[in-house]
Amino acid sequence: MSTSIASAGVEDPASQIRELEREYLVQNYARYPLVLRRGKGCWLWDTAGKKYLDWISGIGVNALGHAHPRIVRAVREQAALLVHCSNLYYHEYQGPLARRIAQTSGLQRCFFCNSGTEAMEGALKMVKAYGKRFSPAKIEVISLDNSFHGRTLGALALTGQAKYRQDFEPLMPGVRFLPANDEGALEAAVNENTAGIVLEGIQGEGGIYPLTESYIRKARALADRVNALLVFDEIQCGVGRPGVYYSYQLLEPQVLPDIMVAAKPLACGLPLGVVAANEKAAAAIGVGMHGTTFGGGALACRVALEFFDILDEILPSIRQVGGYFKSRLEELAEQFGFVKEVRGRGLMLGMELTLPGKDIVLDAMAEGLLINCTHGNVLRLLPALTLTDELAHQGCDIIADVLRRYAANG
Repeated sequence: MSTSIASAGVEDPASQIRELEREYLVQNYARYPLVLRRGKGCWLWDTAGKKYLDWISGIGVNALGHAHPRIVRAVREQAALLVHCSNLYYHEYQGPLARRIAQTSGLQRCFFCNSGTEAMEGALKMVKAYGKRFSPAKIEVISLDNSFHGRTLGALALTGQAKYRQDFEPLMPGVRFLPANDEGALEAAVNENTAGIVLEGIQGEGGIYPLTESYIRKARALADRVNALLVFDEIQCGVGRPGVYYSYQLLEPQVLPDIMVAAKPLACGLPLGVVAANEKAAAAIGVGMHGTTFGGGALACRVALEFFDILDEILPSIRQVGGYFKSRLEELAEQFGFVKEVRGRGLMLGMELTLPGKDIVLDAMAEGLLINCTHGNVLRLLPALTLTDELAHQGCDIIADVLRRYAANG
């Protein structure tokens, strides 16, 4: 039966939907008590018709909000023509999308997959294959504490948070975790057996922590010194979210990686990830060494091309609205002593608290604002890139009301 529970006239569809999931799904998600039905722009509605301002956007996936008319049109047109044909054949959109990513990233070659963790797996294979061309021992990878690179076993091995790794260890050997922005520790760790250094320009799951410019430049210099590949994970912090195409472009002059991985917003809700690489790194992967069944399909690639066309137009607005948004959050930090710091760039912002954030997320939800808490005490704000000053103001007013109640209760 194709009719959803929510549209079938069931008296309490939300409870039935939750019950079905409890009975038939693997219980690996701690979901919020909310069943969503539809979205438009920066807004979502639940099955009871309540309206919410969406400031998590599918954890940064719904880059243009919900039901953007140009994305809807592209999906409808392409779904009627060709959704998938496999990578045994060419289609009209994969090459043009690779060219667009090359032009925006400064890199030369792309491999398309379905998700961020798959992109990181592809990058890791590239790093390993590159290192072994020079020495069987050149297989070590540097990653950072509090990093998050994905949940497949290779990407998980690079994730610098024990809570994600501990149930699956032992994982891939040869990974060294270092404190972020500690240039001395980085210099001491990098050696001739280092094959890759993996960084997030702004750590997302780790609490919206930007890396310093000097640290990123040091990583580039050390990678060059020992002939290692520098990998930038732009899955959450890139593709327009910081107000530029990729977070490393916040630096002037920018620091180019050897490999860049991206995913979340690329196809505005359809699964699509990419590994972009320079010629040196890309040459490490030959015919038959890597592949994907679904990655880079016609539908996802056409939507991603439409997204880039729109992103070209709205980048200045992301920077402007992001600046206003951050200033409003900083005003709240001055008002409430339990707000420790506001961090981030563009429309990737975090508000660190001196108390747990889970209940604040639930209280904001009750007031019609969807946000998220990461690292236990950091309110993570990832609204659609189409956010306006007016909606930023509206959401900040809700956060202020919630924080005011916490302050009143001591």
